[in-house]
Amino acid sequence: MRTPSVVSTCCLALALCACVRTPRTPAPPPPVAAPAPETVRPEFAIEAGDNDTWNAVGQILVRTPGVTYDGRAQKLGLYAIHYRGEPLIILTRALPLSDTITRTTTVVTVTTPKDRPVDYHGASELLAAIELALPAELESVRARFAAEKQAKEKTKARKRTPPRKKRKRSN
Repeated sequence: MRTPSVVSTCCLALALCACVRTPRTPAPPPPVAAPAPETVRPEFAIEAGDNDTWNAVGQILVRTPGVTYDGRAQKLGLYAIHYRGEPLIILTRALPLSDTITRTTTVVTVTTPKDRPVDYHGASELLAAIELALPAELESVRARFAAEKQAKEKTKARKRTPPRKKRKRSN
């Protein structure tokens, strides 16, 4: 009599086990390829040194309506700004001289803080305005640097030469 109750208990236990749902971890979704950016990062190149270009771009940004500064770093060649509420980064980067690049050339680029593709119309608009104003601003920056250098040289020359002695005039 014991045998049928053990067998029935085992059958009942197996039946209950079959009805219990075990939680399954869902399979991870298949990787989705990032869509290709619809627009490439806006940029242009200009024949000028990176320091002059960086200074000239800064002067243009100061005068551009709708631009507010977040920060800047000359050694990195960047300006972190907001243009019409959109956070952007303006980068200036010198290109190495080569067989094809024989004159000092700097590339000016606009990107977003997280390096997402720039599809913002304002970014392209701002870069176009910089590109248009940059040649004249480069001349202004170069003239200012030359004047500052000349003033420093005059100051050094004055310090090196002893002051002239005044001669007494006889009547």
